[in-house]
Amino acid sequence: MIQSTSHKMKDSKPISTNRKVKEFGFRDKIGYMFGDFGNDFSFVLVSSFLMVYYTDVYGISAAFVGILFLVARLWDAIADITWGRFIDTRKPGKHGKFKPWIFRMSLPLVISGILIFIHIPGMSNGFYEAYAFVTYILWGTLYSTVNIPYGSMASVITNDSVERTALSTYRTMGAMLASLIINGVGPIIIFTDNKASANGFLSAAVIFGILSYACYLACYKLSTERIVLDENEVPKGKLGNTIKGLLKNKPLISILGASLIFMMSTMLIGTVNVYLFKDYFSNTAALSVVGVIQTVTVFIAIPIVKPLVSKFGKKETATVGMLLSAAVYILLFLLPTLTATQYIALTAIGMFGYAFFNIMIWAFVTDVIDYHEFLTGLREDGTVYSFYSFARKVGQALAGGIGGFAITAIGYNAAKEVQTEGTLKGIYTLATIVPGAIYLLIFFILVFLYPLTKQRMKQLSIVLAEQRKAKK
Repeated sequence: MIQSTSHKMKDSKPISTNRKVKEFGFRDKIGYMFGDFGNDFSFVLVSSFLMVYYTDVYGISAAFVGILFLVARLWDAIADITWGRFIDTRKPGKHGKFKPWIFRMSLPLVISGILIFIHIPGMSNGFYEAYAFVTYILWGTLYSTVNIPYGSMASVITNDSVERTALSTYRTMGAMLASLIINGVGPIIIFTDNKASANGFLSAAVIFGILSYACYLACYKLSTERIVLDENEVPKGKLGNTIKGLLKNKPLISILGASLIFMMSTMLIGTVNVYLFKDYFSNTAALSVVGVIQTVTVFIAIPIVKPLVSKFGKKETATVGMLLSAAVYILLFLLPTLTATQYIALTAIGMFGYAFFNIMIWAFVTDVIDYHEFLTGLREDGTVYSFYSFARKVGQALAGGIGGFAITAIGYNAAKEVQTEGTLKGIYTLATIVPGAIYLLIFFILVFLYPLTKQRMKQLSIVLAEQRKAKK
């Protein structure tokens, strides 16, 4: 139990007393937004178009690419933990602990992203497979060296729980903006006459790489780390103590579980929706509408997240959002005769509900980092964040084929122009009751397992302030 005291901690005052810092404000939010803007110029290009580049330009089999992606995700998970632990054992510099690594590693990351899309004509299939393996693994490793410090940095920019929600919101905004640009402009650059163009892919990689690097520099210049250990303090945490703390961290374990099944549901919906609108509704044009609506719901939710969190708390706001989503998808299951337009209209409400959890997830992570410090007395932002990232990537690797397995299990046959009634019913079930049940499960996790309410976060901030003062 976190005991409340009469002391208050001012957010603008860092742990170290020999540094003058700017007060937290809009500058930090914009700077943090640019971080994921830069991340997703690279990440979205790779995740959206690399498969078709490998199969259509390199001529590599889809099966080989699938194995490569699986191996890469598992390797990335290990790289996340290793890099997070490495950063936590370094002394902070005058610009903090995390910002310097974003500055140092962003250019190598951008270069590696360009290397992925270099095509040397006339080489053997074995050469292309080897080149793909090396460059993709290299890119993933370097991505960890930027993304881990970037994600960890949110917990040291401010200790105010509500403002951390604002940072998470701006991070989501940056990711969405990059996604809109790449998915909107990218196909125009990389495809010629409806065919993948090697030169087009390289041009896109260079253009988005330059934009990515500019965003990273903006993140570095505009963001300020305020919660910084004294420069003379040598990290004393042992890995064994860290692991014990992580295993005792109930908020971390519960939010990790909720995040993993949310991610699996998102992957399932993304796969099943193609078959839902193609076979069940016979309206593939509606897929683009769904994609636009999903983005719009996030932008509608963004300006109201902070006021809701300020009044009710993160846990409380996300809980209501997930309950709304669960109710909508369960209702959709009970209404199988809807038209595509009616289905999309109701789905938009469900998307709006889970947008709150999606926006706030990174703010939840910063809170569980604080809780780790409360449990162990160790400030290990990089390690805790990388543990969270590690588990998500393992989940991505294991869940990568969930959509294909589910479609196969309901009897889908690509050779048939019209699927059987049972298969169509199965597709509709996968698209409705399954995500409905998952969102309901997340609701229960937040209500019964995640303990950091608005009041407990206030108490936690006060207790941590006292712990830090006692160490001086």
